[in-house]
Amino acid sequence: MGINKTILKASKLTIGYKEKEVLSELNLELKKGQLTCLLGPNGAGKSTLIKTLTGIQKALSGTVELNDQLIQSYNQKQIAHQLSLVLTDRMATGNLTVYALVSLGRFPYTGWLGTLNAEDQELIQWALEVTGTTQFINRHIGELSDGEKQKVMIARALVQDTDIIILDEPTAHLDSPNRIEIFHLLRELTLNTSKTILISTHEIDMAIEHSDNMWLAMPNHSISMGLPEDLILNMSLEKAFGSEKLSFDYMKGKFRRNREELLKDLSISGNPIHIKWTQSALERAFPERIDLPEIEIKIENERPTWVLPNQKESFNTIAQLINYLKTENDEY
Repeated sequence: MGINKTILKASKLTIGYKEKEVLSELNLELKKGQLTCLLGPNGAGKSTLIKTLTGIQKALSGTVELNDQLIQSYNQKQIAHQLSLVLTDRMATGNLTVYALVSLGRFPYTGWLGTLNAEDQELIQWALEVTGTTQFINRHIGELSDGEKQKVMIARALVQDTDIIILDEPTAHLDSPNRIEIFHLLRELTLNTSKTILISTHEIDMAIEHSDNMWLAMPNHSISMGLPEDLILNMSLEKAFGSEKLSFDYMKGKFRRNREELLKDLSISGNPIHIKWTQSALERAFPERIDLPEIEIKIENERPTWVLPNQKESFNTIAQLINYLKTENDEY
């Protein structure tokens, strides 16, 4: 199977509920070995699209093909052989151990008896290893953190051994380190196993960094798709999420509040890392444009000092610097 093979394809797809259209006339493709991130504001139809692509919900019109066959031509077991789905809902797993839950990924192949052969057990062990969950195998699901649970659910999807894995908001309940770890894990899986992965997410920064393709739910009920960098440069990302109060900073690669640039004429010298975080703190501390003095950041004994050479003042922290600058400006 070629690396550019289309695994899932939607043609002229319109989705929604009853007669209410949410997204319309969509033409989408998922390619083998690629990580695609689906983004859009709340209520844009991301979960509805995932349910439609996986056959859970009927399309209002148009078609979805999975490995060149219409999705409705498959029965549930046949779909489970080709597509695995990880939903964002918190798991109600009773008293299952991690090993028992991951083993359920083999259900489409073993049936109700659930007898695992050597090949099944080898696949389970591999999935536990690549997701870093081997040390949890004898623990009950209820004893795990949200991040650990999410990795276990990904392990179960891997055990299902499908061409495509679709995840709906896999980082929704996670803290920042776990969100980063999940994205790294999914990226590594596409690189090392050539699986096709689609995730819906609100993590714009993570999606830009890790995805091969983005699907952006747009205000006109369409989806723009392409490389993250192309969608940034053609302003699709800003059109999808921007507002009167929010715009995309094309140099820094993130959204920020609309306001007059504070640091356009500001002079800061020193280590680039210290300059970056000093600028970040000053932008937050002074939301309106003011004239600020020249700042030098000096390093002595591996400790930074913020110096105002024209005023002969120095500070050990950015907080001290900002407090001084505020007292020197009447409006603060």
